[in-house]
Amino acid sequence: MKVIAFNGSPRKEWNTATLLKKALEGAASQGAQTEFVQLYELDYQGCISCFACKEKGGESYGRCVVQDDLKPVFDRIEKADALIFGSPIYLGNITGQTQSFLERLLFPYLAYTDPPESLFPKKIPTGFIYTMGMTEELMNQFGYRQRFAGMEGSLSRIFGSSETLLSFDTCQFEDYAKMVAPRFDPAEKLKRRREVFPEDCRKAIGMGIRLAGGKQD
Repeated sequence: MKVIAFNGSPRKEWNTATLLKKALEGAASQGAQTEFVQLYELDYQGCISCFACKEKGGESYGRCVVQDDLKPVFDRIEKADALIFGSPIYLGNITGQTQSFLERLLFPYLAYTDPPESLFPKKIPTGFIYTMGMTEELMNQFGYRQRFAGMEGSLSRIFGSSETLLSFDTCQFEDYAKMVAPRFDPAEKLKRRREVFPEDCRKAIGMGIRLAGGKQD
């Protein structure tokens, strides 16, 4: 079994990356081979709306025709048995790098049939990990759950199933004293990182175990 995780954060060793690696740790505990992809290390752009992936009888039907750093990644995805995506929330949404990646990944597999069908060659489980500096209460107030549910629905339609992990009120900075951010209480942020973030890490491990087909006690 092969499980691939995609870090959509520009920070390669912070909240999102940590949780994704914990998910891969859970998958590896079930014997899965794992791969960690840093999206910000790749050179690519979003969908260019060429529609080559929709051309009847075309050589690229159901596949993205653009030749860039995502081409070998997409080839490995088709051989994977589970996928895990991760992104921090910037201005109420996933990062631009993550959005561009998902446009290129998902759109070619979405057939314009009625009802829409998936052209992905098999059914595999997926997961999405979101990290955010805001509290759960604010997230609910701003209606983010609906957006996350929409992404879960899109991944389920393309790949077969999906689950979501939310990590709230994360530490944005290693040293709050160096930043102009008076709305945050540094002591509370650090306390939450010590006491709550480890539980999020355990949840991520559980996600990896499930996606790799394992059962938890």
